[in-house]
Amino acid sequence: MKWELKSFNEIGFIGRGKSRHRPRNAEHLYGGIYPFVQTGDIKAAGFRINEYSQTYNEAGLAQSKLWKEGTLCITIAANIADTAILGIDACFPDSVIGFVPYEDKSDVRFVKYFFDIFQTRMKSIAVGAAQDNLSLEKLLTFKIPTPPLPTQRRIASILSAYDDLIENNLKRIKLLEEKAFLRYKQIVRDEKELKILPLAQLATVTSSKRIFLSDYVEEGIPFYRSKEIIAKSNFESIEKPLYITEERYSDIKEKFGVPVSGDILITSVGTIGFVHLVNDDDGDFYFKDGNLIWIKNLLQQNLAYFLFFKFRTPEFKEMLNSVAIGSSQKALTIETVKKIEIEIPSDDSLIEFNLETKTIIKFIYNLQKQNTKLREARDILLPKLMSGEIEV
Repeated sequence: MKWELKSFNEIGFIGRGKSRHRPRNAEHLYGGIYPFVQTGDIKAAGFRINEYSQTYNEAGLAQSKLWKEGTLCITIAANIADTAILGIDACFPDSVIGFVPYEDKSDVRFVKYFFDIFQTRMKSIAVGAAQDNLSLEKLLTFKIPTPPLPTQRRIASILSAYDDLIENNLKRIKLLEEKAFLRYKQIVRDEKELKILPLAQLATVTSSKRIFLSDYVEEGIPFYRSKEIIAKSNFESIEKPLYITEERYSDIKEKFGVPVSGDILITSVGTIGFVHLVNDDDGDFYFKDGNLIWIKNLLQQNLAYFLFFKFRTPEFKEMLNSVAIGSSQKALTIETVKKIEIEIPSDDSLIEFNLETKTIIKFIYNLQKQNTKLREARDILLPKLMSGEIEV
């Protein structure tokens, strides 16, 4: 059966979010019970939105609108055409468009997958003078290939089965990380005597050797910048890294050394304080000098897992940002990081913590690998199902 081309307002209600008050950051609007979802929350959400960074109170709600669970959120500024489905009732600003399907016309999951396919095309028409902006008017110029509703539902059910598994794994990862954090806090709280030493006395604090443009190749050894380490810090998949030649990597490894299991990498420019614990599953890789600080020689002292979770606490991240230098773009220096004082529990406590958390971290990375494979399988099916190439 031929799929009909329909505009979004033919298959559902579509409208912009509301946030009429200026300035929008007025304190009297926030701190209540109503979730306030913003573009960053949508980008970070994946398939469904269940977490948010701010809430509205009654005053905030009065100048906004509460959208129902099941609404598709579409960003139209900053991050163009990122989408996620509300898993909760929530407000959002006018930089987000809401789509509510007509029950007899469309499946919201199917429409979300349409955006996943055509996001690049939508970005191309969103170019603006000061800041790219999709706008409701531009969005309504699109026609979405629309099969009958039962077909939409079958396609959406096949694809969302992958996203449901991914979402479930992310929940498990969060619970496992929380379990390790609780253990870390217990050790710090219950330890009778904590040694306090500068980081330079506990580990080697350094960075990488410079890589030149001529070293980049289409395939080879992965070369990570801040964005890849941020993804790893969030236990997310890495998309399209750079690569360096195996010869260059081997030369660096022989002369200067490369990251090994138990080393820690911290983002040090711009977005500061994201932490990755290098592990056996990483395989061979190298990283950008100046953007990341490399802390190594930790395993011999059983410090790797303890410091990894210490570095991931909000308090430590806030402290790193406070000692960073620069006005337009903050940056950490190696010398500054060397001087940071660290509270260290006894050797017995470190050994015990290592044994407990090593298993947890291994489980987390296994779940992350599962998610990578699930995304790859879903992304292979996505264009074939959404084009009608595969009949369902």
